Amino acid sequence: MEAVLAVFALLFLLFVGLGAYATVKAVGAAKRGVDRTIAQARRTVEDHTLRAKSFAQIGPAGEIAQLRLRLRTSMRATQDALYAGAAEDESLKESLGLFERLSAHGHELDADLKRLESEPDRATLAARLPELRSRTERITDSADSLRWAVRDRAHRFADDDLGSLSAQIDIEADALRHWTRSENTRTPPQWPAADADADADGPAAQGTRPTPGSRAAEEQSPHAITSPPPRPAYPWQKKPRPESTT
Repeated sequence: MEAVLAVFALLFLLFVGLGAYATVKAVGAAKRGVDRTIAQARRTVEDHTLRAKSFAQIGPAGEIAQLRLRLRTSMRATQDALYAGAAEDESLKESLGLFERLSAHGHELDADLKRLESEPDRATLAARLPELRSRTERITDSADSLRWAVRDRAHRFADDDLGSLSAQIDIEADALRHWTRSENTRTPPQWPAADADADADGPAAQGTRPTPGSRAAEEQSPHAITSPPPRPAYPWQKKPRPESTT
């Protein structure tokens, strides 16, 4: 009895532990989902704010907003393209490593630009703009180059797969239409002409086959077929003398 109770207690503890683990995992997944949603909403709001500043503000402040918006847009598009491609192409892992290193420079530049948005000294801000513009162009050009290389690679693979698939479909279509080849090679039956039949029969057949002339001769001389009937005897005719044997 005590062993049975111990087994039930262990099962109860096991179920409780599994339930707690599942609850923790569910709460963690929900928290990560909420965090992603909040981060995405924050990025969207910040992007709209930068777009509004780039149009509303003039001078160095407006250009700072434009640089931040360009940097964030390029880096985010490259990140999405790389992670989407890496899920199907294992060779993009090295590209992901390069992008992570580029992202470190991008985050550093974005932080510098964000601090300069509230810089009151316009002269200092204008003096820093050429260097900031050059850094932004170098980072965005590298990100754009990497992103387009990944897209070109994906398109090339898609074109190769489509070409191979089209070739296989053509072969299968020809195999399904196999009866057309047999019909094209089949010789239709030919009916021989009358002259050809005569030539094919040869002289032996012509000898046995009746012709119009032979048929008329047979009609005129019936003895050729049957023996003639006996002639009728008349009373005025003399009897034939018997032949003498002396």
